[in-house]
Amino acid sequence: MAVSTVSVPSPRVPPEGEGYASWYGRVLGWAVAGGPPVQLVTGVRFDVLELPSDAGAALLRGPVATGPVALMGRRMRFLVAAGSADELEGLLAWLEWGGVALDLAALGAGGRITAPAPPGTGCGEGPREAAVWLRPPEKGCEALLPALPAPGRGAGPGCGPDLVRLVAAAATECHRARLGRRTARDRQPLAFS
Repeated sequence: MAVSTVSVPSPRVPPEGEGYASWYGRVLGWAVAGGPPVQLVTGVRFDVLELPSDAGAALLRGPVATGPVALMGRRMRFLVAAGSADELEGLLAWLEWGGVALDLAALGAGGRITAPAPPGTGCGEGPREAAVWLRPPEKGCEALLPALPAPGRGAGPGCGPDLVRLVAAAATECHRARLGRRTARDRQPLAFS
């Protein structure tokens, strides 16, 4: 009588806590801070452009190139090149969005975001507030994150994603989403007591 054996592969990343931190540190080489939940340190290998999820979803449907993207609750986080957070205010002013309430923020040196479950763990089905990757990172992805073009080099074929285009598109989508939310709120019937 032949006995068949079925081998079940072990998970690639131990669930939660130390497993997450170990994966981010060992596989991607990213700085992490303890938890729970585990935090990814910004300003070292990447910065984060953060915006409302409705604006972020519209941005993802557009033609602008992005790097890894995470979702946590109602906020979407786009990874951009380290140092980009320092450029946000100036870029918004240069793009003539200065002084407009956009709900667009950047996290750079000294910032932290909650680490989503690493790709391939099957842990993306957590609570609605849990951080998840919409576009997961890969080893070495920092070289392809949206950044400002080097001096004397414009954006174009052969260059990485353009931070100026990403910020311009993000500002536009944040403004559209804000106006859409306001319009929807204005259409609601008044409740009288």
